[in-house]
Amino acid sequence: MTERMTGAQALVRALEHVGVDTVFGIPGGAILPAYDPLYDSTKVRHVLVRHEQGAGHAAEGYAQATGKVGVCMATSGPGATNLVTPIADAFMDSVPIVAITGQVASPMIGTDAFQEADISGITMPITKHNFLVTDAGDIARTIMEAFHIASTGRPGPVLVDISKDALQAETTFSWPPTMQLPGYRPVTRPHSKQIREAAKLIAESRRPVLYVGGGVHKARASAELLQLAELANIPVITTLMARGTFPDSHPQHMGMPGMHGSVAAVGALQKSDLIIGLGVRFDDRVTGDLSSFAPYAKIVHADIDPAEISKNRHADVPIVGDCKEVLTDLIAAVQASGQKGDYAEWWTILNGYKQTYPLGYDTFDDGSLAPQYVMERLSAIAGPDAYYVAGVGQHQMWASQFIDYENPGTFINSGGAGTMGFAVPAAMGAKMGCPEATVWAIDGDGCFQMTNQELATCALEGVPIKIAVINNGNLGMVRQWQTLFYEQRYSNTNLQAPRRIPDFVKLAEAYGCVGLRCERPEDVDAVIKKAMEINDVPVVVDFVVHEDAMVWPMVAAGTSNDDIKIARDMAPRWENEDE
Repeated sequence: MTERMTGAQALVRALEHVGVDTVFGIPGGAILPAYDPLYDSTKVRHVLVRHEQGAGHAAEGYAQATGKVGVCMATSGPGATNLVTPIADAFMDSVPIVAITGQVASPMIGTDAFQEADISGITMPITKHNFLVTDAGDIARTIMEAFHIASTGRPGPVLVDISKDALQAETTFSWPPTMQLPGYRPVTRPHSKQIREAAKLIAESRRPVLYVGGGVHKARASAELLQLAELANIPVITTLMARGTFPDSHPQHMGMPGMHGSVAAVGALQKSDLIIGLGVRFDDRVTGDLSSFAPYAKIVHADIDPAEISKNRHADVPIVGDCKEVLTDLIAAVQASGQKGDYAEWWTILNGYKQTYPLGYDTFDDGSLAPQYVMERLSAIAGPDAYYVAGVGQHQMWASQFIDYENPGTFINSGGAGTMGFAVPAAMGAKMGCPEATVWAIDGDGCFQMTNQELATCALEGVPIKIAVINNGNLGMVRQWQTLFYEQRYSNTNLQAPRRIPDFVKLAEAYGCVGLRCERPEDVDAVIKKAMEINDVPVVVDFVVHEDAMVWPMVAAGTSNDDIKIARDMAPRWENEDE
């Protein structure tokens, strides 16, 4: 079935065919031809955001919550460059999004035309792939290829930049087009020899640990992870991007590793003799000083992206493949071997860490609010079926530490890039992807002021997210570093000095939302419950917390995980074992 239509109509038709139901964007001159047929689409809902960064993060939140490809759209030049931050964020966290941008007409490209920017060149290092389309006949095929690339192998962002004349020109549309992707063949099936080697190491080890990353959730492999962990009786740690992939309540769960990880998780890695890394990057926030990371451990590293394996830490057994297939084969190999590791001593050590060094926090004599308490009560009241979406900083760490995650994918945050302003638009996207779910954005007062204009979008589009602003009047994580490493010289981290500017309750009301404020521990439950009862408009809760609350434990940047501190100048006592 072929039809004659414009390139712009072909773009919208192609989006419909690949199953897009929501696009986040802002129109402008170069992309305007695409917005005209979009007006007539009955299948694609366009969400008019207030800033292109919001469109990109909303596409990320939608993708993370649904597992589908998120879509954002912007015009050329500044519209496109405003998408750079969310594209970089999606690249770091392997989030499947397709960003569609308008470009000046093809004869004008390279002439510094009005609102021209080489967005393909700009985003080349931070996209999985990108396209510049100057022929209307290529639009449908390119869209199909973009969605295939974004969603297969290691997921990631793909940019499609389309010149204005290509959108306006007539073409013949036919579906499905034939993709032209020579050389793009992601390996999903792991090599059986490597699986057998991994199973052999598991049987021989005395102190194994499953180091689980976001790749396991992206492979939808939480059930297989649980099966392997219980079958082999191996402790599990889940990274920031994998929170909930293994239930927090499970006795084999040691917590989150890394800079602000639990003592049990950090200790498990440092004292292990075998690390089975699944869908992880061995990134600096987990390893600390790489030269002293897990000094006694052999490494099994499974990842769908061969570029990640042995990039930071040499893998004794490298496995390239999809984590679901890797886990399935590993379960079969462990069962077939009939061998069970003897981990009794190992469990005694790790359970000792858990009991001796649980997560804790300071309360304040002046009656002011501890942010960790807010997280504990939010977790108890909103429950494990809610989605929690965090930006970056102290509030992100408290959300990862003090909210209990039982279900995969229920903690959405900016991990690799650490992007301020992520939470509110990402929560909007998650809620639009999963409208029946309760979605809480957990934001800092600094992050919130970067993208809170998307409250207008939420109010007008009928997206009743709930936002907990952890308001300590400062850029909190930067202030924490200034306290610890810069002799309490608080250079440019105080946001309010000393008045309440802005007043977040009034700001919420100005955006058509409900604004609430909580300043005392005894009011926390009532305020959260009131927010939970409001489901027709967005709710912003201004939790005014103590400015000196800190995130502990902490491994200072560039230091060894062995030097983890459980509070200021307080370190756990590691047992002196014969290694």
